[in-house]
Parts: sequence; structure tokens; C-alpha cells
Amino acid sequence: MNIPFFPQQLLKRKLNAEDENIIQNFKQYFKEVQQASFSSLDRPTVIICIGTDRCTGDCLGPLVGEQLQMAYLPNTFIYGNLDYPVHAVNLEEITTKVHTTFQNPNIIAVDACLGSSDMVGSIFIKQGPLKPGSGVKKELPPVGNMHITGVVNISGFLEHMVLQNTRLSLVRQISNIVSQGIYHSLHPKPTHLPSQLLWPPSLQTGTTKQP
Repeated sequence: MNIPFFPQQLLKRKLNAEDENIIQNFKQYFKEVQQASFSSLDRPTVIICIGTDRCTGDCLGPLVGEQLQMAYLPNTFIYGNLDYPVHAVNLEEITTKVHTTFQNPNIIAVDACLGSSDMVGSIFIKQGPLKPGSGVKKELPPVGNMHITGVVNISGFLEHMVLQNTRLSLVRQISNIVSQGIYHSLHPKPTHLPSQLLWPPSLQTGTTKQP
């Protein structure tokens, strides 16, 4: 879990979980940041989904990893899901493994974050490495050439308690959008992820849930 920080020189894009045409917009923004982040798209893509299933607010990464592992993405490798999460304890070990297994991989990090009240529900796609743990005052190595974060709750005070009291409904909604967006961005002929993994079902057609 982290707090987003945006140096001016790095490309960044923002979406909101309630936006219309959210999947199409995600795909467009993803492609823009992807092209700015990677010198070659022919290299293996590694998606490191950071977080833990032991904390509701910090399970965004594992949920995304769980969904993406159900889909076929050519030359793409997923680290982090509900059964085998990537978190503060094993993050350095996993990143070392990735760099020894793959030669110059294109790494995308996915994580939850906290932000101001008006940012809750926002999704950021950003060039450059993720700085995991910054939202809860942890020093962890930066991860990725680009990263995707979802703002799941409000920052500023008792972050650990805030994460524990985050609504799973919002985290699940953001994870559906992120996993669908990544799938449609990386798959040469995307259809949709397995329907049993998605809520609301309307995300299969790239639209948001109506009130």
C-alpha cells in the first residue's frame, strides 16, 4: 500500500471507478503510459500485484493477480494472488527472482493506496516505479517500470486502522476494473475475463454499474 507521488516529468493518467466507458479509457491510458515506460514491447511483461489478503484495504493487488491468472495473456507473467501474495516480507525476494528469471522484463506493479477524500475510488496509471509501503511508513524497494494504483480509502491518520476498515465492495470494484483493463490492453484478441470473477457483471461489456 502506498500514497501516490507524481514528479512532473513522469507521465500519469487518472480514472474514476464510476466513469462511463471505464475499460476503454483504461486501455487508452494504459497504452500511453506503456509506450512511455518501455523501450521495447517485445520483452516479457511481468505484473507484480502487491498486497495481502489479511487486510481488506490492502487486498487490491492480490485480487487483481487472482483474476489475471485466470486469463491467458501471452508472454505475461503474474506474481501475487490470494494464495501467494507479494507483500512487505517477500517483496525484495520476489523482485530479485523476477530479474534473475527474465532478461530486461517490462515490469508493471499494482497496489492499493490511500489519498484525500475526493480521490477515493480513483485509479492511477503512472510511468516509473511504485514506492510500496510509503503510505504506512515502510521502507521498501521501488518496483516496476510503470505502476497502477487504486485509492481505496482516506490517508492522514491511523493508516493501518483505515486499511482494516476499508469496504471490500470498493476494493473489489477497483480490482475488476484494473484486471479487465490490463487484460484488454495486453491481450491481442480480448473477450472478457471469466464471468464468475467479476462484479458488477456489466464490466464485461466495458461499462460501469448503474445506480
